[in-house]
Amino acid sequence: MTVDDDPGVSRAVARDLRRRYGGSYRIVRAESGESALQALRELKLRGDLVAVILADYRMPQMNGIEFLEQALDAYPGARRVLLTAYADSNAAIDAINVVDLDHYLLKPWDPPEEKLYPVLDDLLEAWRCSDFRPVPSTKVVGHRWSARSSDVREFLARNQVPYRWYSTEEPEGKRLLAAAGAAGADGRRLPVVITADGTALVEPEVPELAAHVGLATTPTADFYDLVVIGGGPAGLGAAVYGASEGLRTVLVERSATGGQAGQSSRIENYLGFPDGVSGGQLTDRARRQATKFGAEILTAREVTGLESSGAARLVRFADGSQIAAHSVILATGVSYRQLEAPGADELSGRGVFYGSALTEAAACQGHDVYIVGGANSAGQAAMYLSRGAKSVTLLVRGADLTASMSHYLVQQIAESPNIFVRAHTVVEAAHGDNHLEQLTLRDTTSGQTERVDAQWLFVFIGAAPLTDWLEGTVLRDERGFILAGPDLTADGRPPADWELDRPPYHLETNIPGVFVAGDARAESAKRVASAVGEGAMAVMLVHRYREQS
Repeated sequence: MTVDDDPGVSRAVARDLRRRYGGSYRIVRAESGESALQALRELKLRGDLVAVILADYRMPQMNGIEFLEQALDAYPGARRVLLTAYADSNAAIDAINVVDLDHYLLKPWDPPEEKLYPVLDDLLEAWRCSDFRPVPSTKVVGHRWSARSSDVREFLARNQVPYRWYSTEEPEGKRLLAAAGAAGADGRRLPVVITADGTALVEPEVPELAAHVGLATTPTADFYDLVVIGGGPAGLGAAVYGASEGLRTVLVERSATGGQAGQSSRIENYLGFPDGVSGGQLTDRARRQATKFGAEILTAREVTGLESSGAARLVRFADGSQIAAHSVILATGVSYRQLEAPGADELSGRGVFYGSALTEAAACQGHDVYIVGGANSAGQAAMYLSRGAKSVTLLVRGADLTASMSHYLVQQIAESPNIFVRAHTVVEAAHGDNHLEQLTLRDTTSGQTERVDAQWLFVFIGAAPLTDWLEGTVLRDERGFILAGPDLTADGRPPADWELDRPPYHLETNIPGVFVAGDARAESAKRVASAVGEGAMAVMLVHRYREQS
């Protein structure tokens, strides 16, 4: 891969590389650090290998060193080369320590036979001799408009499990179905997932799939110091701080870590990332950080009950098993509200998607895309999808985007030529046989309706707390958000069943030792940074609770 913001230089580098290495390697060219990172993420998802990355030092928004530092996350084994002018050679020398740079080349490199090829020949030879081989990837065979196929792809992508997608309409997809045996050969039961060891799973349920692709689903102990329920920013923050401070910690997630933030294509206002960071990248780093400190992370485990048993807090799973702990942090987060329009439920996963912009983006190339929502998640999805879509139309119930979207996103959308905003507009109905084909849109001010052709609708509306399973156990407000701390003592008195002499701590629920953090808490800020902060604060309060109990 070669990355240079100067089109002329970029083409020249690619030309010289193809002339020498085009017979054995595919040459990928990018003209910005961000587009190169996106290409690397897509290559990683497909299970492709990257041998060498050449990046120009002087690029706007993200210089070559910053790009190579982020590229390390996707391909730590790729050899890294920085292209610099003579005046920037000191920066290149510094990069040897920052990004473990393998070589830097001064521009111009003519003749390449003397200044470029010998360097790359050595780097490629070193790469071939290293243990660069990836873990064999999982294969998913399904139909483009299969809702279950969409769910499986989303699950794998959000859990950072590399996979290859094969359509049942393609020769390779048909071959894999035949190889999978009678269970999936007819193509009626989809998707068929072929794991790295060759096991064929036909229409797998999430727990079965998780177990076969190497995700931990079973706790290693019966009792913990801390159980964190939910793997969004608040839950991951709690797991990192709990484990790093010596608490035996387990995080339980029903689907995939990252929460709604993990589905974001780009978060630009999170502290410490001036060039922005994708939700997936932030989630992956947090997962690795938590496990580094010893936290267990269980995936595809649904929690259905919470109760007290003396000093212990019992957490019950859907399969009837349970674990216990001194303390519990509820970080279950929120989910997108379902679109209440005729036809939307029937077409979910078949043209109507909830927060799946990253997974489905490649299939939207050249199409008209509609997005319902006016908050940051919708804006980030619009910016991401606009890179390949013919047009992106934001359907907003309010007068404009300023009421619920960050200012920087409003500006970016206004400057994007293929993003359009339709204010005072709602989806009245979704139409289609096997997949979404049309939408009926209604203007809420005039009442007029319009029917438009549409194959892609992404929904980012509302925030429904994932707390129904706590009914009768933990106090919640009328919308289902968990009450904690001062919200439990609004009249100056603790909850009726409170047994301790002290009032509840700031994030403590009506059950002593059970805390809440993040978006599931009533009146929370609904921002990534505040959720992480609350996760850390909850761990501090866990320590205080244990000291006084």
